[in-house]
Amino acid sequence: MSDDRGKQVQIQIQLDDDVAQGIYVNLALVNHTETEFTIDVMYLQPQQPKAKVRSRIISSPKHTKRMLAALQENVRRYEEHFGPIDLSGPNPADQLLQ
Repeated sequence: MSDDRGKQVQIQIQLDDDVAQGIYVNLALVNHTETEFTIDVMYLQPQQPKAKVRSRIISSPKHTKRMLAALQENVRRYEEHFGPIDLSGPNPADQLLQ
């Protein structure tokens, strides 16, 4: 019997045309239970009282932590290349929480 544990499987990723267009979001709300994280990403227009959820991601805690690590690494690379990201100014989340 062969041992397949050491083998890497190459994953093919399919990207539909409508998904490939992407969606613009400027706000995220994150909630969690013991078994999963829910991330609602939305677009909040300036001076508007409502934000529309554009997509909802539901993920396991392990995968959420992996996504966080990937985002942190990419922000680090971005800032190395383009300089620090300035977080001063209005935060869309503050509007939602008023």
